[in-house]
Amino acid sequence: AALFRRYELLYYPKDGSVEMYDVKNHRTFLKRTKYDSLHLEDLFVGNKITVFSRHLSLVDYGDQYTARKLGSRKERTLALIKPDAVPKLGELIDIIINAGFTITKAKMMIYIGLENYFIPCPGHWLLLLFCSELLQFVTSGPVVAMEILGDDAVSKWKTLLGPANSAVAQTDAPDSIRANFGHDGLRNAAHGPDSVASAARELELFFPSSGGRGPVNSAQFTNCTCCVIKPHAVNEGKQGR
Repeated sequence: AALFRRYELLYYPKDGSVEMYDVKNHRTFLKRTKYDSLHLEDLFVGNKITVFSRHLSLVDYGDQYTARKLGSRKERTLALIKPDAVPKLGELIDIIINAGFTITKAKMMIYIGLENYFIPCPGHWLLLLFCSELLQFVTSGPVVAMEILGDDAVSKWKTLLGPANSAVAQTDAPDSIRANFGHDGLRNAAHGPDSVASAARELELFFPSSGGRGPVNSAQFTNCTCCVIKPHAVNEGKQGR
């Protein structure tokens, strides 16, 4: 019926059983029963799980104890794919997923207002020139912003990216994203925040927690349709590149 319903999910690690409570109708939806397909490591905000053919998106922890026990395992960070690497988006998504990240949000856009996104450059003319070129480059075509979630996500994503200058990355980190997809210090394929605080701030710009839309998807499409790759095909690695 294309309706969204909110449930409270209770998981019992001792025997792997689950129980579901219908929040809106104030009644039990699923009585406690054993469910071997769900594991404790699956239970973190942002993940999508299936319980007896019902697809659930985990949006919050039920209490502070659960948040402390499970939430501390995961971090969110921003993966921003720059215009030079957007044609390789499929390959980059494969790399992100194979590295153990979960992509929880994604948006493609031609972003005009990036001067509000970058931290202002210090008053040195070389840096000002670089920032001007950077803004011109990043606004030159579509970018893809993704919220990715995983263990120690901020530092892990930065390591996966490699050094900011792609020429340096080709020597120091030849398996990194910037070594394989970037060209120089400016056209270096992708961006990642330096800290958990920066990640939270930058994610808020693209995916506001207040419920706002953030930057509007300004990509223009004609004569197109929607293609949905179903979960089983993704799990089997058949989504391609």
